[in-house]
Amino acid sequence: MTTTDAVPVTVAITRHADPSRSREMVAWMRAGTGLAEDFPGFLGAGWVRTGPGSREWHMLYRFADPETLRRWEESPQRRWWLTSAQGIVEHTRTERRTGIEGWFDPPLEQSVEHLPPPGPPRWKQAVTIWLAFFPLSLTATLITGRLIADVPVAVRTLLMTLCLTPLMTYLVLPRITRALGWWLQGRPAPWRTARRAGAGRQRRSRA
Repeated sequence: MTTTDAVPVTVAITRHADPSRSREMVAWMRAGTGLAEDFPGFLGAGWVRTGPGSREWHMLYRFADPETLRRWEESPQRRWWLTSAQGIVEHTRTERRTGIEGWFDPPLEQSVEHLPPPGPPRWKQAVTIWLAFFPLSLTATLITGRLIADVPVAVRTLLMTLCLTPLMTYLVLPRITRALGWWLQGRPAPWRTARRAGAGRQRRSRA
């Protein structure tokens, strides 16, 4: 998998621990984050507690692609880290988010330490999805209208969705979200940044 085709993977884990050992729990999670930071592809990690005195902790970590995630999850460092919590922490549930679920990563409702920046506004997400969906849907409609015009509408729609869904998930949307990343995250346009940098170099050369 090349860097341009890599799809970030977010792993959410629910763990239980005795409320009286919350300080040990926080220290253990910080130790795990410190170990993960040394691995290539690590994008961030964090945790949040369900409420004061709760036994339930929600942990989150994110890697650049499935391969870098696999290296961390199969590493001796992680195995040692998990073993060190035996008798303190109980693992209950794991959830992985990629593809559509991982594009924008809406922020959690509670504050979390060391998390990646919150996701873009919903309207920007909707515009980005529309920009990817409209030309793809229009092209598919024109093609099926010419090639299989006599096929019933329901069957044509089924064939279109079967083809468009993987194209949207794995090809079109990852590329358009990367191309519009500056806009989604509220950063200046790349060409404006380049123009300002060029103007700055000209001013320094004149000086």
